[in-house]
Amino acid sequence: MLRLTWVQPEDLVGHELRQAAQDGREPSAVAARWRAAGGGEAPERAGASPRRASRYLRLLAEDLLDELADLPSALAEDEPTDLPGIRAACPAWPAGPAGGRGPAPTRAGLEAAWLGRAVGCLLGKPVEKLPLHAVRALAGATGNWPLTTYFTARGVPRDLLEAHPWNRRSAATSLAENIDGMPEDDDLNYPLLNLLLLQRHGRTFTTADVARLWLDELPAGRTFTAERVAYRNLLCGVEPPHTARHRNPFREWIGALIRADVHGWTNPGDPAAAAEQAHRDATLTHTANGVYAAMFAAAAIATAATGGHDVHACLRTGLTVVPPRSRLFRAVTHAIGLAREHADFDTVVDELHAAHGATHHWVHAVPNTALIAAALTHADGDFTGSVCRAVSGGLDTDSDGATAGGVAALLAGDPAALPDRWTAPLKNRLTTSVSDFDGTGFDTLAHLTHREAARP
Repeated sequence: MLRLTWVQPEDLVGHELRQAAQDGREPSAVAARWRAAGGGEAPERAGASPRRASRYLRLLAEDLLDELADLPSALAEDEPTDLPGIRAACPAWPAGPAGGRGPAPTRAGLEAAWLGRAVGCLLGKPVEKLPLHAVRALAGATGNWPLTTYFTARGVPRDLLEAHPWNRRSAATSLAENIDGMPEDDDLNYPLLNLLLLQRHGRTFTTADVARLWLDELPAGRTFTAERVAYRNLLCGVEPPHTARHRNPFREWIGALIRADVHGWTNPGDPAAAAEQAHRDATLTHTANGVYAAMFAAAAIATAATGGHDVHACLRTGLTVVPPRSRLFRAVTHAIGLAREHADFDTVVDELHAAHGATHHWVHAVPNTALIAAALTHADGDFTGSVCRAVSGGLDTDSDGATAGGVAALLAGDPAALPDRWTAPLKNRLTTSVSDFDGTGFDTLAHLTHREAARP
């Protein structure tokens, strides 16, 4: 039986109850009705173990999702989603550069950034969805802890592999002994889509343009969590920005963040423009902290794209486009402080898990953005240190590795600055189902991105 995950109402209620508790709504009465009817909790691994629901339970789930959406939020004023509200909440919102955007990053810098994103993603793929202790155990069994290179199954005891199996879909293409070019991943698909977006619509694209592009070029089966719900909403006639809110409990998860890099690459020296561009993209699928995560990354990357800045200045700039009273701002600030305080990054990770593990899903934007900022800070922007720390945090390992890798590689400025052990297995070849990009080299992607960054 084919049963789609991340869209069935009965699978979403538990996640929406959790989201409501986080964003200042009071869901206890709805939760009691759901449990009394036999409804379940939110699975820790979204989309796992789908249940067959009765017609009654499905109809009840639809009603409760709508009822939860109507509950007032105590955090609404501190965490706006509309751009004017976000700007008004940010006292240090960056001014546009006096002479317009800075010069486009070099092709070499952009090639490094694409490669860095791919390497970080590939490093995290085999351990995606595994808990932190499993990530540490699997790497430690081969002498690769702290992480310094790709994961391998060679030398891992059978009982450990049985207890903590690799990501089923990814191990065949992402373990060191199996890598043969960059396999398909949504962390690379979305930057490709945003490159297409700029080619077709330029920087003045609208959120509706993003939606149309997805329907034209993105297979529905390649979407997950918030993106899949928004895609379903589009097919049902729901229009942006309502696509982000309608029965979408994943709207503060990490999906918008992984789409942000191109917005930063193509707005060098103009973090405000990069953040605004990321906002128009993100609000198709996300709200509040899910949107802030994308804006934070885009602004930080736009700063890195000019050269001449260290990673700490980039992160500080990223925070200027995030409302200071938001949960994301507090989490990132806390994470950066931990990274400065502790010499041992495992201690930083343990503190972050203690702060967020009980309240946030492992794909939520708040803990993942915090981990990325901590990894970049602790590694002082070093490429290997950044990707390894981001993946070693055991949250959304491939996405965090991708974003940290893209930032650190852009700061490095040249593919030659990235160790061969990371880049050689990629063979300058990317697999994707997006448009005509399948088999494209990272040098070609750098050329295409440079053209968009240099466009007036």
